[in-house]
Amino acid sequence: MSEKVRNMFASIADRYDITNSVLSLGIHHLWRNKAVKLSKVSPGARVLDCATGTGDLAITFKKKVGDSGYVLGTDFCDAMIAPAPAKATKKGLEIDFEVADAMNLPYEDNSFDVASISFGIRNVDDPLICLKEMSRVVKPGGRVVVLEFGQPKGIMSWPYTFYSKYIIPSIGGLLTGNKEAYQYLPETSAAFPAGERFTDLMKQAGSFNSQEYHKLNGGIAYIYVGTVSE
Repeated sequence: MSEKVRNMFASIADRYDITNSVLSLGIHHLWRNKAVKLSKVSPGARVLDCATGTGDLAITFKKKVGDSGYVLGTDFCDAMIAPAPAKATKKGLEIDFEVADAMNLPYEDNSFDVASISFGIRNVDDPLICLKEMSRVVKPGGRVVVLEFGQPKGIMSWPYTFYSKYIIPSIGGLLTGNKEAYQYLPETSAAFPAGERFTDLMKQAGSFNSQEYHKLNGGIAYIYVGTVSE
């Protein structure tokens, strides 16, 4: 992945959680719960969470798979992943965390029941390669789950565009000291394919026998679920 993107995330890592909660009013936690539900993961399952950041989605998955299950959270930025083990331990959860690139996963084929990525696939150099890698490490019949921002249409379009362009950079810059990062993040969200355009990308991967999307809050975000081909 781009060294510039890695350095950007490293610069905001220590304020990332609080900034996310302020900017989303906590809604991102509800979205992650929905993603876990749509994964249809069950107790005892093995889950790989790519671009785990500070570990929120990995933690949500671990609560679902229980003590008999296994969750591994990975991220390409060691500064982002640094707080994750302590967060998991504080909640009494055993989760492994490793530095790894989602486009070049160092894991064997068919190793997991679910692979996930939240708010990270738009930051990889090639989303198609990322989808292929995630599906490679998932067992046939397992699922790849992607949670990502979209571009709301209709009545939500103007207020969300205003919020993304002006409010997010201002508040994000104030809380982290890096306004540029919070200009970059909305810009990438606006440019990234959403809805059917992203499921078309999943079809191009040639790794899924089905793919679907679920719109959240009028299209502010989407959850994509691909079932890995037998």
